[in-house]
Amino acid sequence: MDWDDLEPKKKVASLRNLEVMGIEELRDYIGELKAEITRAEAAIAAKESVKLGAEALFRKP
Repeated sequence: MDWDDLEPKKKVASLRNLEVMGIEELRDYIGELKAEITRAEAAIAAKESVKLGAEALFRKP
């Protein structure tokens, strides 16, 4: 069994062609990316919170 088969496949983000975008489109795109970063950071914070809770629950006295 190859352990690499068990690893989740990472998605390659599709990159947009910035050359064809106007200034406002680029600003909108940046806004979308910032919103996605905020969403990802919230997911990380939630997972860290769950992890800390589990560690506290299973910590030996």
